[in-house]
Amino acid sequence: MKTTSKNNKMWKWVKKVLSIAVAILIMSVSVNMFLGPHSIAAGGLTGLSIILEQLLHLDRSVIILVGNVVVLACAFFFLGKEMFFNTVIGAALLPLIIGVVPHITLVQDTMLSMVMGSVLFGIAVTIMYHNKASSGGTAIPPLIFKKHFGLNTSLGLFVTDGIVVILSLIVFSVESFFYAVFSIFITSATMHYIESGINKKKMVYIISNQHESITHDILHEVERGVTIVPVIGAYKKNPMQMLLVTLSTRNYRQLLSIVNKHDKDAFMITDTVSDVHGQGFTYESGSV
Repeated sequence: MKTTSKNNKMWKWVKKVLSIAVAILIMSVSVNMFLGPHSIAAGGLTGLSIILEQLLHLDRSVIILVGNVVVLACAFFFLGKEMFFNTVIGAALLPLIIGVVPHITLVQDTMLSMVMGSVLFGIAVTIMYHNKASSGGTAIPPLIFKKHFGLNTSLGLFVTDGIVVILSLIVFSVESFFYAVFSIFITSATMHYIESGINKKKMVYIISNQHESITHDILHEVERGVTIVPVIGAYKKNPMQMLLVTLSTRNYRQLLSIVNKHDKDAFMITDTVSDVHGQGFTYESGSV
């Protein structure tokens, strides 16, 4: 039993490291092939490395390495061991992988390259957040400001990224500055979409005299749970049964077919929900 538990923990750790490595690879491709070639420094240590590479003529991987060493030391002393260990994997892999990924221009058009790079960056950061990890950089100072000075993390991140973006205005050009600003917005939008958009579900309310037949087919054909809620119609004061069903969007058409088959006059309300937790959704153990 102990061996199985140990193996499970080891496998979870391996999966976490692999996920972080994939995220860092995507981030490195974003910086080296899409944002960097067009001098788009969209905040963070990666953006700062693009600026300092221009000023100091050092490889950006070296700049990121030095920056992350400083950041890791700050995380250890000001945020504790847990945050240090959650950061150390990504912080160690980023300069290594970004140094290996070639510095090439995949897309000549600056706007298109900025959009593609920002989307990739957003995907990478979301994977990191999902694994409760970080690539270091400017993500750590806002946490220190929050813990020791009570400054909101979003405001702290805005300030640190804002400094980098303003530096891009000084070092590069006005065009690079605005591209960097747009890049931050696109990265944030990508992260928001991934976190709340991909996992959307349908929540359906059904009132029908054929609720028993509809419930039977939902349970056995769609294989989704059904909650039966007693309700009373306000006009005639007649008691009814309302069915509450939560299911994936791909099963929604199947549900409509079932309802139409049994009762074409059924009253239905459908809502879209961004996240569902519980049996049958976030873990499997029978029907909901």
